[in-house]
Amino acid sequence: MTAPTTYFEEEEFSTRFNGKTLLRILAEIKRHWLWIVGFLLAIAVVSILDSYFTYLSKRIIDEGIVARDAVALRRIIIEYGLLILIQAVAVFAFIYLTGVLGERVRYDLRQKLFNHLQDLSLSYYNRTPVGWIISRVTSDTDRVAELVTWGLLDSTWGVLNILTATYFMLRIHWQLGLMIFAIIPLLIVVASEFQKRIIVQFRKVRKVNSKITGAYNENITGVRVVKAFGREKRNMQEFRQLTGEMYRAGYRAAWLSALFLPVVQIISAAALGVIIWYGGVQALHGEISIGGIQAFISYLVFMIWPIQDIARVYAETQHAIASAERIFSLMDSPPEVTDHPEAIDPGSLRGDIIFEHVDFAYEDGQPVLRDFNLHIRQGETIALVGPTGGGKSTIINLLGRFFEPTGGRILINGRDYREYSQHAIQSRLGVVLQTPHLFSGTIRENIRYGRLDATDEEIEQAARLAGAHDFITQLENGYDEQVGEGGVLLSVGQKQLISLARAVLREPDIFIMDEATSSVDTLTEALIQRGMQHMTAGRTSIIIAHRLSTIKNADRIVVINQGQIEEMGTHNELLRRRGHYYRLYTSQFRQERAAAYHLDL
Repeated sequence: MTAPTTYFEEEEFSTRFNGKTLLRILAEIKRHWLWIVGFLLAIAVVSILDSYFTYLSKRIIDEGIVARDAVALRRIIIEYGLLILIQAVAVFAFIYLTGVLGERVRYDLRQKLFNHLQDLSLSYYNRTPVGWIISRVTSDTDRVAELVTWGLLDSTWGVLNILTATYFMLRIHWQLGLMIFAIIPLLIVVASEFQKRIIVQFRKVRKVNSKITGAYNENITGVRVVKAFGREKRNMQEFRQLTGEMYRAGYRAAWLSALFLPVVQIISAAALGVIIWYGGVQALHGEISIGGIQAFISYLVFMIWPIQDIARVYAETQHAIASAERIFSLMDSPPEVTDHPEAIDPGSLRGDIIFEHVDFAYEDGQPVLRDFNLHIRQGETIALVGPTGGGKSTIINLLGRFFEPTGGRILINGRDYREYSQHAIQSRLGVVLQTPHLFSGTIRENIRYGRLDATDEEIEQAARLAGAHDFITQLENGYDEQVGEGGVLLSVGQKQLISLARAVLREPDIFIMDEATSSVDTLTEALIQRGMQHMTAGRTSIIIAHRLSTIKNADRIVVINQGQIEEMGTHNELLRRRGHYYRLYTSQFRQERAAAYHLDL
């Protein structure tokens, strides 16, 4: 039950600072404000003490060592030791609080994204690569969480270190302090220019990484097709091109990052030379102490790292904002199918189903159904046949409200089905697809997926009715056998039987089979047919069939061609008309006979 896909193009986001997005990030984390205040207070204590320890080193030299005052030296050392203990507690506090806050932010964002993904319409998944969605929910949420935790912490630490270092330098010798303060803007400008260029390359890395994630997903999930068509070498070439793009962007970013620190060190070395020369002259005239010169040198070296950290956080902020924009673009994607505020749950979908002048197109200008009319009576079994692309699966998609008509309406039990909630409709469907999907876990858990409150006895009964019980009991762990991701540890036929058991357990009002027997062997087909007889008894059933021999007993067979009904009737009626169905059936019958007797047509 798929629709035509539209080529997906990754969004382009501005490299400029986006204040609105930053405010929205802050709005997302405001419920954790106590944790934020806690780790900011802790890092403030650490930062202030870092600067004060350098000032204490000056006092140790001047008041203790140079003055040869053992009492003063002991007093300062005791003060130093007590403050170290306080700082240790503050370090533990900010690391703990920041770590917990980061996990809470990740949890909130991922939960919000996951919940929104449940609400999005099927059309969104048809046009959006799985790799893109996974990248938003994982790596992008990580980056935003890092920004509001360690990024905020590092920038706070950097700003406070610069401010406190400046205060103590001005207190020691204000003229020399002003000289040092004059180089800070230069360092900030240099750091910002480098980081602007680095972030451009990182954005390229990010964009290519999204493509690589999608390529990984497609090649892993489609590995059988890749090997069957011998596409390994071609896929490796295409993947090599993607990784080459990522390597080149990463290489340029690494080159700029490597150049950044030496440039900062050269500027800092020049400033250090000025301090030593000017401070030495001042010391000769008694204007500054030896400890003061040592403190100035320490403060200058001490300030290089905060400036570098602030520049790095600025760059990461740009990157995180781009990630946040991607997250919010997903959050803001509206579902194309929504419930009316007064939508109801009727408690049952039993009743006639009427398609009344229904039009539908997945894309503008490419209609799939045109003025489609069909009346399905309660308890009737309808089979839909016809060429690929004729609109059979679209009829099922519309009935399940995975999409809605672009024209006309669909009635269930006399009411427009848009008056019902999506859950009211979809929770009463039993669907078995051509390619069944099982979830990682046991067979029991996959059958119970149809009704979570089902007992083990009900699960076993459903498996018996579906014809799955015999093969399940022959497995080593029976119903507790692991199926693997997507059911890879089972055969297609076994997966189909479990999928049918899941639908049986659901006890739906409307039963849908979408070419469920087209990929299984004759024996499994017979088991599925037996299970279908139980499912279709007394309930409305719609069967899309490729093997026409499986639908001979349907109440009506509807031939769909180019979005309209070409002919309709029972199996025998359509054969007597010698129309489209007759040609399909006789052609398929000849092919089956030829295959059975190894004849060439």
